[in-house]
Amino acid sequence: MMEVKKHISVISPCYNEEGNIHLLVETVAKIFEKLPQYTYEQVLIDNCSTDRTPELLREIAAKNKQVKVIFNERNFGWIRSPFYGLIQCKGDAVIYMVSDLQEPPELIPEFLAKWEEGYKIVIGIKQQSKENPLMFATRNFFYKMLSSASDEEPTIKNFTGFGLYDQKFISIIRGLDHQYPYLRGYVSELGFRRFEIPYVQPARFSGKTSSNFFKLYDVAMLGFTSHSKLPLRLSAFIGFFSAIISLFIALGYFIYKLLYWNRFDVGLAPLVIGVFFFGSVQLFFIGIIGEYIGAINSQVRKRPLVIERERLNFD
Repeated sequence: MMEVKKHISVISPCYNEEGNIHLLVETVAKIFEKLPQYTYEQVLIDNCSTDRTPELLREIAAKNKQVKVIFNERNFGWIRSPFYGLIQCKGDAVIYMVSDLQEPPELIPEFLAKWEEGYKIVIGIKQQSKENPLMFATRNFFYKMLSSASDEEPTIKNFTGFGLYDQKFISIIRGLDHQYPYLRGYVSELGFRRFEIPYVQPARFSGKTSSNFFKLYDVAMLGFTSHSKLPLRLSAFIGFFSAIISLFIALGYFIYKLLYWNRFDVGLAPLVIGVFFFGSVQLFFIGIIGEYIGAINSQVRKRPLVIERERLNFD
């Protein structure tokens, strides 16, 4: 009887990657040429690129039927679109990597070897990076803070989503019906046996990243609202202790005024400082509460993750 080869899906989200897309497809193809024990497909989901990326994807898909393409109707963000592409994959294992080659495809054989050993999830952990040192340090600080603040299983430090996922894991997250899914949190939360492989993040091969402060902030707050109640509890604690401190200060002023009625003038400075301080604290934590309410609002709207315009090479 002829042995049925295991089928591997490789998924990469695309947005304005005209300088990277050809090299990505060629690199993945060369890797699987050396892995004849597997069949593979490469799924590319384009998030409404504004450069020549859609045109190049059509050219590649016309020549290579192993390349499958999903075109989104509009840009649905860098949380929803990659996750949607991930759950469309039907391979026995699914490998997720970005399109800009900052997550090295050369780790694919290592991912598959560990998967064959029985690990349901094999992920890449960014130990060092050739990106901006300040940006890497900021990301590292965030991961440590989020891991410490997580209510249940700590989140994984320096993990971006790059890795291999068994179809059993994909089937479970496919049924979660989250409107704003946080893949990095699911990996630690669902408890599958996993193996971590360290790597050094290379510099971006071509073009400029679409990441900016607001996108990074969005991911950071998604992590906190999905996996930690610490900000809410912190607001309660700070409010309580601020009230106690204010009470003692007020009592001290009152006693001091009684003792030195004619000489002690309270003045406006303490009042102004107090109003501005407590006002800023209140505004900060109102913002925190707003983030949680926004996360709840995103969940209850029950809108599709993305709306597709077209598919290529999906039979």
